[in-house]
Amino acid sequence: MAIFEPVNLTQSMYDSNSKGISYTAGFFIVIAFAIGGLFIGTLISVPIWSSMTGKSIMDMKDELGNPAYSNAFKVVQTVSTLFGFLIPAIATAFLLNRKPYKLLGFTKKFNWPQIVLVLTIMFLALFSSTLLGYFNQHVPVPASWKISFQNLEDEYNNQVQAIMQLKDFKDYLVGLAVMAFLPALCEESLFRGGLQNFLTRSTKKPWLSILIVSILFSAVHFSFYGFLPRMFLGVILGLIYYYTGSLWLSILAHFTNNAFAVSQFYFSHSVSVKQAAEENTPVSFIYIGLAALPFLVILLTVLKRISPRRDEEDLSLEDIRDKTPWEINK
Repeated sequence: MAIFEPVNLTQSMYDSNSKGISYTAGFFIVIAFAIGGLFIGTLISVPIWSSMTGKSIMDMKDELGNPAYSNAFKVVQTVSTLFGFLIPAIATAFLLNRKPYKLLGFTKKFNWPQIVLVLTIMFLALFSSTLLGYFNQHVPVPASWKISFQNLEDEYNNQVQAIMQLKDFKDYLVGLAVMAFLPALCEESLFRGGLQNFLTRSTKKPWLSILIVSILFSAVHFSFYGFLPRMFLGVILGLIYYYTGSLWLSILAHFTNNAFAVSQFYFSHSVSVKQAAEENTPVSFIYIGLAALPFLVILLTVLKRISPRRDEEDLSLEDIRDKTPWEINK
């Protein structure tokens, strides 16, 4: 069975709690809210940064990588993530539906077999993403582009270094919260619960929706050298969300990926996993990444088959009228 085959009739995801705003409109509304949220988050971050550091916002870029301002960067990161990702998704869901948290997938139940499968899928995906990262590093680009791309990577690495001041286990736990769980919660709410969800409902083409949103997901990180691995991660997260209907499972998968990076930083004090992959990717990792791909397909298929089907209330009244009882319960 193809992993992109529609799961069942209810995957159209329309229900009787809709407020009448189309999901196509919802897709663009959540994008507009995200842009506005990032702007608001930036405005709120200005006085926070100034009060915590005694410096103007214009000095922030120059202070990237300065461990003295680690706490300030953590707070700014938290504010930006909440206003740029989580709040826009929830606000749009309230506009579109009378049960916004159900619409996003927060209330969908999940079970232990699904959890185990999701964790295993992400473990294999780490190897496959390393493979894609290797190819991404070797994409031929003009020298001037390469300099610009590297500058973006350096800025990102400096920001990570400033935030990831993990001197002890307490700092490690804070790092897991700020750099692993919070981005997983907020980004999954926007990209999977919002964008992918609304686009799938609108187009009835889940595979296309997953691909488009995965490209957007990777693009907003402004990393050329990490583009293919992040897009691949977006596809895996999108399939987990689509097959299970549970946003918490895609959040768990995203958190697992982030937590691995934070843990690697804590135990090895390495600034960038990407740099390590770029400078010295063992040939064995390439073969392991290739070998992991068929197992990923198999596990995703199993996840699809064991995931509880969406219940009848997820169908709109019009859908129910048009289907026979056997089709509804299928």
